[in-house]
Amino acid sequence: MNDTYGGVTYISTDAHVTEPIDLYRERVDAKYRDRVPRIEEGEGGERTVHMEGLRPRSLMAAAVLEKAVVGGWDVDVRIRDQERDGVAAEVIFPTWALQACFVPEDPGFQLSMCRAYNDWAAEVFGGRAGRTLAVGLIPMLDINAAVAEAQRVADLGLRALFLPAQVPTRPYNDDAYDRFWAAASDLGLPLTFHSGTGVEPRVVRGPGGAVINYLLAAQLDGPRVMLSLAAGGALDRFPELRVVTVETGASWLAWVMTQADAIYDAHQMWAKPKLSLKPSELIRRQCAATFMHDPVAVANREFTGVETLMWGNDYPHPEGTWPNSQDRCAEQFEGVPGDELAAIVAGNAARVFGFDL
Repeated sequence: MNDTYGGVTYISTDAHVTEPIDLYRERVDAKYRDRVPRIEEGEGGERTVHMEGLRPRSLMAAAVLEKAVVGGWDVDVRIRDQERDGVAAEVIFPTWALQACFVPEDPGFQLSMCRAYNDWAAEVFGGRAGRTLAVGLIPMLDINAAVAEAQRVADLGLRALFLPAQVPTRPYNDDAYDRFWAAASDLGLPLTFHSGTGVEPRVVRGPGGAVINYLLAAQLDGPRVMLSLAAGGALDRFPELRVVTVETGASWLAWVMTQADAIYDAHQMWAKPKLSLKPSELIRRQCAATFMHDPVAVANREFTGVETLMWGNDYPHPEGTWPNSQDRCAEQFEGVPGDELAAIVAGNAARVFGFDL
């Protein structure tokens, strides 16, 4: 393990595996096999991924791919890569399934895709739970099926649930979800919501699109999820729920927490449901946001509390901090007391996800 900034343990709550795309064709129900994600390669080596409900996306060329770090499923290689970055453990999200499993409008297809990934992830990562924690994908179009799959995921030994950040047909403030929140509470598994999932996240084309989409169509999934569950009352009704928004950054937390309280108080005449705690208190008790490099979020911990912050390196994605996380952390955590640093980069994750390092 390389030396770490502050001499503390680091847990990445945002890492990815590039799962073999063929697993979907091999594992989904036969009637869905012509609809699964696929990669097409041109004569010049250019590669494009096609997923139902999403625009085609260009990938790195085959020649570049041969030399790239892609975040594969060899656990020993992953551990070695993360140790190079000073990371002792990781919460693992998929790559192709990240969007492919949640965008199709067919509940049966979504479920079959999620089950295929969950079975594969349990087989690959289930025996190495001490340092690698793969999330289980839960499609939310059919709530009864979601409850059943959450139970199945728990039985497989996966220790966290991954829900789409958006469900366009039914926002998360709908109390129809209560039976799922109840089931998740009983299972004791945290709920994760990765940014840019459940919808096509590329909402703007042309100049500035890459920045606009990442910020407004992906990172804003964080406040959308937290406010839906806090102001909508789910966190109040189900105090055992634990919620983590992933790759959303956390600069917005102070804004959301302070303004949600002010607006809830100023609009008491109209605000429903009536909450037993302020929205910010529910968020502080039950929620956290994951960031890579967000010095504003670190500076705002006076307003948000340290317990709402988690760190991740987004391995192996190029927009993440791997393999230079310790340098980036030295920049953003300079002057932060050691106990607070330890909580943000590992302690909060260990508490919520059950790591024992």
